[in-house]
Amino acid sequence: MTNKNKAEKLNIELDNKDYLLQVCGVNDSNLKFLEERLKVQIIPRGNTLSILGTTHDSYIAYNVIYSIYELCATGLDISVDHVKSALKIEKNKEKSQSKDILKENKNEQTFNTNNKLIVTPLIKVAPRTPAQKEYIEKLRKNTVSFSVGPAGTGKTYLATALAVEKLMRKEISKIVLTRPVVEAGENLGFLPGTLEEKIDPYLRPFFDAINEMIGAEKVQKLIEQSVIEIAPLAYMRGRTIKNSFMLLDEAQNTTTMQMKMFLTRLGENSQMVVTGDLSQIDLPYKQKSGLQDAVDRLDNIDDITILKFTAKDVIRHELVSKIVQAYETEETKED
Repeated sequence: MTNKNKAEKLNIELDNKDYLLQVCGVNDSNLKFLEERLKVQIIPRGNTLSILGTTHDSYIAYNVIYSIYELCATGLDISVDHVKSALKIEKNKEKSQSKDILKENKNEQTFNTNNKLIVTPLIKVAPRTPAQKEYIEKLRKNTVSFSVGPAGTGKTYLATALAVEKLMRKEISKIVLTRPVVEAGENLGFLPGTLEEKIDPYLRPFFDAINEMIGAEKVQKLIEQSVIEIAPLAYMRGRTIKNSFMLLDEAQNTTTMQMKMFLTRLGENSQMVVTGDLSQIDLPYKQKSGLQDAVDRLDNIDDITILKFTAKDVIRHELVSKIVQAYETEETKED
């Protein structure tokens, strides 16, 4: 069991000097505020901040500084009020999160933002939890990635951001976004409107995220040019998709055959990300989820990674994390 009162040294390496100045504040006012509130010592050396204090308080300071650094990318003028808000959020998080962070490195942790920031045309996206940091690392290293966990953990958002980054860097030529349409039985021909209008309600999270990263007008042009393809899962059948970033969301609602069909669409120079929440399966007749089957079946294959998020990784309103935790506890009892 980790002693949260033992001495700990953490290093945060911030590659953007302008953001670093904002994080520190005028005359290091933001750092001084954290030092006073958390009883830690924060020492700036070049582009590195060293945090000295107890394990518990050092990691809170680490997370606050990291959150503020991420906030700088939005263009906000950082003030001590932002630091206060970030500190309040950190203190209200599940205590277990700090324990999980400690598992990464027991002695000294260095965070280099060069490898963690995802750069899109309008915003820079950075991980906000240790699990998100690991997720981005795995997305960058593996051809096929599965991310399983509750809503609000950033599974789809971070994958979408990475897809946009790769497209802008011309590492791929196409983004393919898809999900099963369980509610309509994938019989979209019976619904009024164009294909895009029919599937819009089901793929709204994609639109919200990608509009934020590229801009709605640019997104529409890319859709018209078929650079961004948004389609229900059934439309993937019979294709081999090359030079693309393929993202399957709500994968808990795929059947085993649908999942196999999707995974075998992988073509040359393509990458796949599959996301879903196994506590939200809507398949009829108690069918086995294709996501669960794939996670069980593909766990030990090279170049395929599986990351599982939990309630403590939820980064929406703090109550959402508590609600998810309560339901997870109840489901565990029922099992």
